[in-house]
Amino acid sequence: MGYTGIKRASASSIEIAFMLQGKQCRERIKLEPTPANLKRAAEHRREILAAIKAGTFDYAKTFPDSTRARGTAIQAPGHGLTLGAWLESWWSREAPLLKASSRTIDDRIRRNVIMPALGDRELATLAWPEIRDWARGLGVGTKTQANYLSILRRALNQAVEDGVLENNPMHGQKIRRMKNRAKDAQPKDDEIDPFSQEEQSLILNALSDSERWIIQFGFSTGLRLSELIALQWADIDLERKKAFISRSLTDYAKGEIEATKTKQGTRTLDLLPGALAAVEKQAEISKDEAGVVFTRPGKLAGWTGPDQLRDDLWTPALHRAGVRYRPPRQMRHTFATRALLIGEPPAWVAAQLGHTNWGFTLRVYYRFLASDMQSGGSKLAALQSKSAR
Repeated sequence: MGYTGIKRASASSIEIAFMLQGKQCRERIKLEPTPANLKRAAEHRREILAAIKAGTFDYAKTFPDSTRARGTAIQAPGHGLTLGAWLESWWSREAPLLKASSRTIDDRIRRNVIMPALGDRELATLAWPEIRDWARGLGVGTKTQANYLSILRRALNQAVEDGVLENNPMHGQKIRRMKNRAKDAQPKDDEIDPFSQEEQSLILNALSDSERWIIQFGFSTGLRLSELIALQWADIDLERKKAFISRSLTDYAKGEIEATKTKQGTRTLDLLPGALAAVEKQAEISKDEAGVVFTRPGKLAGWTGPDQLRDDLWTPALHRAGVRYRPPRQMRHTFATRALLIGEPPAWVAAQLGHTNWGFTLRVYYRFLASDMQSGGSKLAALQSKSAR
């Protein structure tokens, strides 16, 4: 069993880690790291954190052999410690645990959004109304506000766990969506807006042979763009007509291949005829040249990120085809809506998309299915009519 802040240091000692006035402290106690002793050490750590909160912690008495600040009385949790100082300390431990893309995004928000506005605030005096009003005043949507606040929430949760802060002012709080009818009426960039079969054909016909196959594969599989450009020949099994999806390449990853967006994203994909044809054609172009399946037209290298594919290939193709612009993520929505409308099992569609469960898939695409419900019951009625004769 593992304990927070407790680990085996050697065959005869246990390390206790805790935060003290914004600084990470690690001390060893001479105990063999048996399960019973690890439990004792965890209880000892809880006593230390309680003493820090109460302002009665005596470092020299607790760890007499330590060289750290002996005899220093500790002030109340978070006293005098700014949010900015805590975020720096927290981030040094948090960053190595994140994927490259998440690390880049979170660090940008931490440095450019949170720190300038709240970095000078004393950690112990932060209150939810102040945090809420700051988030609402950023001029961004509720979803973006929530993304910003999730970083701050994680940092404050760690402060409580480390004994730096007594309570997290964000606990149980969330931003409520403020309705704006005029704004809500406008189409959103991530709104589901699939292509018709005619539009799909126009787009594919506007592409050269060196450009076409990645787009045909996208329409035929519903892969996320980050998964599509990270796909490698080692992931393709033409004999079984399968592809193993486990890689992702985002614009924030700086060329570093990562795991898929979610745990469910790691999946085995059925390759239908459109996808198989695309892979077989692409093999004539890139199979012997690079590890990735879809290389850039006229290049031996793969794509650096979804934005490059969008700007260099997708946008010009839609312009040449005369098709109303939608972002390339709509290939995924086109695959999903078409599959569900023609009656493919929702569980299969969810598995192809890498969704957690098919109930989520139906909720996402319900409004497109609802329009098809007008004819609902006709097949069952015909069957019952035959039985009633």
